[in-house]
Amino acid sequence: MTTTLIIGATIPEPTTTAAGTRMMQLIGLFQEAGYNVIFATTAEPTPRSFPLAEIGVQLQEIVLNDESFDVYIHSLNPKLVVFDRFFTEEQFGWRVTEQCPGAIQILDTQDLHFLRTARENLKPDDGRLEELDLVSDTALRELSGIFRCDLTLIISRAEMQLLIKKFGVQPDLLVYLPFIFESPTAKNPGYEARKDFITIGNFHHKPNKDAVFWLKEEIWPLIRQKLPQAVLNVYGDYAPPEVKAMHSTKEGFLIKGWTPDVDEVMKSSRVNLAPLRFGAGLKGKIFDAMRTGTPSVSTSVGAEGITSEEEFPGFIANSANEFARRAIELYTAEESWEFAGERCSRVLSTRFNRDTFVEEFKIRLADLQNDLPGHRNRNIIGRILRYNSMKATKYLSKWIAEKNKHQ
Repeated sequence: MTTTLIIGATIPEPTTTAAGTRMMQLIGLFQEAGYNVIFATTAEPTPRSFPLAEIGVQLQEIVLNDESFDVYIHSLNPKLVVFDRFFTEEQFGWRVTEQCPGAIQILDTQDLHFLRTARENLKPDDGRLEELDLVSDTALRELSGIFRCDLTLIISRAEMQLLIKKFGVQPDLLVYLPFIFESPTAKNPGYEARKDFITIGNFHHKPNKDAVFWLKEEIWPLIRQKLPQAVLNVYGDYAPPEVKAMHSTKEGFLIKGWTPDVDEVMKSSRVNLAPLRFGAGLKGKIFDAMRTGTPSVSTSVGAEGITSEEEFPGFIANSANEFARRAIELYTAEESWEFAGERCSRVLSTRFNRDTFVEEFKIRLADLQNDLPGHRNRNIIGRILRYNSMKATKYLSKWIAEKNKHQ
């Protein structure tokens, strides 16, 4: 069986992060395509790490800036190597090129880090791309990784167009592969069976932490003025002390922490709040809401790449006043709630249906396998960057490795 080696920054945590869910979907796609998947990482397991062995995936420990990786990958000789972040490609890509020059190298961006960082620095009201200074050191590093790899998986159509139109990335280096889902079949609880607001997100992710602060300081007080009995349940792992300190039964602002069953808490909630002022990629919390028929209120940044404002399963609002007004409307007006809830399954079925993307992904992999030399020859920028990476990154890494020997 052909081997795919995935090099990950962390072991997937699908119950805490959208990135973990994304990685589990990718593993499933490679296994469905007939690949034996090995997951290699420098990270230690956490209590939330997915037990990869249960799905037939070997977990391999690797060491950063160490020649033991060269020996390992040369012996393994995988046909495909997948990097789960641009910095993972920086760390190990040159070693893969040196030891397994015929291996197809694939980068999964998860989201464009440089876009997220630019929005964090500016934090505009609606995160419009034309207002952002995108040419940063992070952008140059991430773009270099995209050009060096044979294929890059992009999760958002908005980010796909940004790379092609603003940065001149050739379309044949990219493939649009968002979150993917089977057509929903189960019926979700209706308006009367639900109560309370919900917001959810891993607090290691800066946009989630900022969103909860914005809720606490500006948005939630406006909602409570009109709905004095309303409760907001805040779910998410790794909450720091300053977030835990926000817990207030009197204000109906409840810090609940990690939940083992996102679907269950979503299904019992009437409205999902996702006031993300910066970020990139697709927002897992909105997909969790859509899968359970839960309408959302989010921002332009939060809704980006999912659907148009007219088709969004809920409302898009970019100011605290408008956000609170829309949240109250969804919570109290059953007709608006039902209308938004119906859009949930429609958006998933028409825009993120698994069957739409699986075959195209397999075809792109097959095309690369059939003509990898030709594909690389057409990517002259990638060839230049690979050459320079071998000369620069390689010797920096070797210097670090030698230094570590004498410590």
